[in-house]
Amino acid sequence: MTVPKTSVLVLDCAAPEALARFYAALLGARVGPAEGDPGLLLVAGPSGPVLGIRRDPDHVPPSWPPPEGPQQPHLRILVAPDALDEAEREAVALGARPVAATGDDSHLGSRTTYRRYADPEGHAFVLAAAPSPPG
Repeated sequence: MTVPKTSVLVLDCAAPEALARFYAALLGARVGPAEGDPGLLLVAGPSGPVLGIRRDPDHVPPSWPPPEGPQQPHLRILVAPDALDEAEREAVALGARPVAATGDDSHLGSRTTYRRYADPEGHAFVLAAAPSPPG
């Protein structure tokens, strides 16, 4: 059997052009069409596609954070530890909505500080301070 390769995470939404611009600005990426798939926009960085954005006229924003049950899939966007406040201001200015208090991943054995948001279409993402390299 051939090993499948992951391409991109695709987010369905009502306004793909606007959501693609949001993530392109947030990630310092660019937006372009997907070759062979005219309904898909790609948000791509220097190393290639990061996200796919597709129109779904029946899109219902996810509930974030979920009222009950486990955490939902979400994007984790790493920033320098001293740039977390600036990244938060930029994300909110672009249209992100804070959805929960800050926290840390100490239960996972690290002290990565993070902040939770919903993008303009309601998808979950986290801005997280990148762990410092061992010194």
